[in-house]
Amino acid sequence: MLESSQNHLYKLLWEYDPNALMAMDSDFSIKLVNPSFRQLFNCENQTIIGNLAEKLLGDIEHIKEAWRKKQVIKNRETEYLKQNIIVKEYIFPIEEENFILCIMTNITSEKMKQKELKEMQEEMINKVNKVVHNQMKVAQEIAGLLGETTAETKVTLFKLLELFNKES
Repeated sequence: MLESSQNHLYKLLWEYDPNALMAMDSDFSIKLVNPSFRQLFNCENQTIIGNLAEKLLGDIEHIKEAWRKKQVIKNRETEYLKQNIIVKEYIFPIEEENFILCIMTNITSEKMKQKELKEMQEEMINKVNKVVHNQMKVAQEIAGLLGETTAETKVTLFKLLELFNKES
């Protein structure tokens, strides 16, 4: 009875996990996916079980390397161009079961927000640089005009002094 209850809980976890979950064999053939995976990769109405993961995901060289090296990969950001999504991946090769498990968390909106913020920052920096450049240009023009008028004033004062000196 306890084992049945645990299996039911595992099934519920699999079904309701908000992360995209995928299990594939050592040939990289998809064996199992959860509903979140189907939704994220927009394959809810397709039969993908038995297909090669490359067919759906595109480049999976990092997953193949994790399998070859028997190495767990944590927090890897991967962009799947076909679906236009960015995920944070956890890849677990399980050699004794001949399986590779992938947990994918969709971070597309966060990455898009970061990109927008960076673009806004760059735009603001460009605007500030333009304003400073314009201010420097105006300051130079004012300095030039002040220099001209100061020189004219000096010349006029010297002429006036000469005139007074001649009269005296």
